[in-house]
Amino acid sequence: MPKVSVIIPAYNVQNYIERCLTSVSNQSLEDIEIIVVNDGSTDDTLDIILKFANFDNRIKVIDSENRGVSAARNRGLFQATGKYIYQIDADDWIEQNALEEMYEVAEKNRADVVIANAYIDYDMELFCLL
Repeated sequence: MPKVSVIIPAYNVQNYIERCLTSVSNQSLEDIEIIVVNDGSTDDTLDIILKFANFDNRIKVIDSENRGVSAARNRGLFQATGKYIYQIDADDWIEQNALEEMYEVAEKNRADVVIANAYIDYDMELFCLL
């Protein structure tokens, strides 16, 4: 049983999914499974996910028709086998030691839930006015 199951619902996130998958697959806590649920993407999202899965056997890919983010999360939860669950959106990313630190807090405190800080990382190009 992996220590953490990471669930990533993905829908038309070809511009973001690579950064997300890179941040999750490069975690200092290596005993994880990564479940990516492609929710009927019509762009190159699935191709990018499959390329990552070819290089990392911890990545499980579920390809489904579009049913929305809640259904995609639930589908991932159904497949998860880890002691803990971590949910991340496909357009987000995490620091390299995030899962390890949260796992250690959960184990030390026998916690059912761990809540961590988050930062908003704005793409400044979006805010440039011409």
